[in-house]
Amino acid sequence: MPSRSAAVESPWFRRFQPNDDAPARVVIFPHAGGSAGYYLDHVNALAPYADVLAVQYPGRQNRLAEPGIRSVPELAERVYQELRAWADRPLVLFGHSMGSAVAFEVARRFARDGVPGPRLLFASAGRAPSLPRDSETHTLSDDGLLREITRLGGTDERILAVPALREVILPSLRADYTAIETYRCEPDATVPQPIIALVGESDPNATVDQAAPWARHTTGGFDLRVFPGGHFYVAEQVEAVAALITACLDA
Repeated sequence: MPSRSAAVESPWFRRFQPNDDAPARVVIFPHAGGSAGYYLDHVNALAPYADVLAVQYPGRQNRLAEPGIRSVPELAERVYQELRAWADRPLVLFGHSMGSAVAFEVARRFARDGVPGPRLLFASAGRAPSLPRDSETHTLSDDGLLREITRLGGTDERILAVPALREVILPSLRADYTAIETYRCEPDATVPQPIIALVGESDPNATVDQAAPWARHTTGGFDLRVFPGGHFYVAEQVEAVAALITACLDA
């Protein structure tokens, strides 16, 4: 069993509230431009029921000096190699927006290598992986890129108004948008885990119709849940999302 300090020593995971007695681990994959710290409320809500690992992509917070990774498959491979050491207990993956694609690709790698993999995948605010991605936000100017993330929410606009902080945020943001907007997935790619897709009812970037085809990418069963809110409904629906995850853990 991994020690209490193992995640602290790994830059890939933040383990804010270790729960060494939990029967399962929930792994949270952030959105483009997001960090592990954004999901602290979710960690707190889940901590009594699971050991929670929040993935920390390179280029932000404690990994600020590292360059961002501009490929979803590469990012997934790196996370997968680190996550295998934590698979001594059942894993549940929760990915939001770009994180849903990264989580899906991580699950594919467990299956590829014949390693006992996650029990369940939550795909939140993410289009089904095989749907066309025709947006080119990553090619916009700095101002255009920042306008897009302001439109979607999820980033404090006061931070974006500070030039020094904008310069800190932009490299990882552009790397993440490059990764997700250039991501391509085969139409017949599947994972054996059940997938539960979660969407905000007014999300312009991942609609119900765009989330429903996640059903094609699993051989283990599919469900779709709709929440009030937009692309970052998760910030407003922390307790409801945590309740769904814990109910599935109990099941």
